[in-house]
Amino acid sequence: MKFLIVVQGGPYTTQASLSAWHFARAVLTSGHEIYRIFFYHDGVYNANGLLSPPQDEVDLHEAWRLLAEENNLELVICVASALRRGMLDQTEASRYEKPLGNVEAPFIISGLGQLIDGTINADRTMTFGS
Repeated sequence: MKFLIVVQGGPYTTQASLSAWHFARAVLTSGHEIYRIFFYHDGVYNANGLLSPPQDEVDLHEAWRLLAEENNLELVICVASALRRGMLDQTEASRYEKPLGNVEAPFIISGLGQLIDGTINADRTMTFGS
């Protein structure tokens, strides 16, 4: 089975991101496939490369990054949600004349078309957060 996972909760404001990460790991361990992981609304904060959680907390940015790199997953953050929240890669930072970007690979900024494409091509869509 092929899954699209939508994460709408920020990394440390709700349980959504951690639950989605655990679900993604379980999907892969069970032999299923993840078509794409799409971060929407406050979920885009998971892509913030400047997060520095305390040592006794899960570093969700790093957890997502490692999961994506180890399993060749696509981590897409919604461009509209990202721009509203100051989440920029270097290209967007330059476009808006900002001093730096805080989004790096494997996270990519893209539009809602990626979410629609995911719903078309995945067998199931799982949404975490509201």
